[in-house]
Amino acid sequence: MPTSRAPRTRRYLVCEPRHFDVHYAINPWMRDDAQVDAALAARQWQTLIHTFRDHGHQVETVDPVPGLPDMVFAANSALTLSGKVFGSRFHAPQRRPESTEYATWFKASGYDVYQPESICEGEGDLVPAGRYILAGTGFRTTRDAHAEVQEFFGVPTIGLRLVDPYFYHLDTALFVLDEPAGSAGPDDDAPTIAYYPEAFSTGSREVLQRLFPHAILATRDDAMAFGLNSVSDGRHVFIAPGATDLIDQLTERGYVPVPVDLSEFHKAGGGIKCCTQEIRS
Repeated sequence: MPTSRAPRTRRYLVCEPRHFDVHYAINPWMRDDAQVDAALAARQWQTLIHTFRDHGHQVETVDPVPGLPDMVFAANSALTLSGKVFGSRFHAPQRRPESTEYATWFKASGYDVYQPESICEGEGDLVPAGRYILAGTGFRTTRDAHAEVQEFFGVPTIGLRLVDPYFYHLDTALFVLDEPAGSAGPDDDAPTIAYYPEAFSTGSREVLQRLFPHAILATRDDAMAFGLNSVSDGRHVFIAPGATDLIDQLTERGYVPVPVDLSEFHKAGGGIKCCTQEIRS
């Protein structure tokens, strides 16, 4: 029988896709001939925001800036944990001004913002998971940034190497479904995660197997449908509707999938999680 699961109210930061488009290519999803339907993108994004709020979550917005089409992907802007903000330093020059815009928002909201010395793309490659921060590398965030993250938060940071360019950020290949009762507890209290094994190097797959033996394993089809670029509140999983096998697995585990279509954003290599920065007080 599926386990009954309780949601936890979250606080999210998002950015309206007023200027969203595909003007350059910095990952395999982005094509020179991409035609973004701006009106549809706006409706899809609004549906996501309404869905978050309908499920009791707090949503705050940062103002979009002309000339920054990827600013809608708020998750890449920072990692916030225990009220501390570790900012971003983007790999692609086209995205570097986004760091300043998000840092300005956090500072105006009363946060100090640490500016990394190394390339680091926020929650795109940094995923809090119980006792650890899982940290992706291989395409964007560097291993030097992992060391900065561990020093800043004082949380063990586990490096995971991504090897498939379609999964250029960790949050396209893995997400956390719930949280353990205590973040300092034994390994049995590890959170449940879902991930696509083949997105990772052999050694990184072995690390994930050791740390998360009860993880949900996604197929390539579900990963390519952006099923792992999902957001979970511990019960409800806001997920791309095309990830049908993963949706079935989540249901079997007692989670409640909430499909939200962000297909226009897939043209830039982003989905639900990419559009959603979680603020953890």
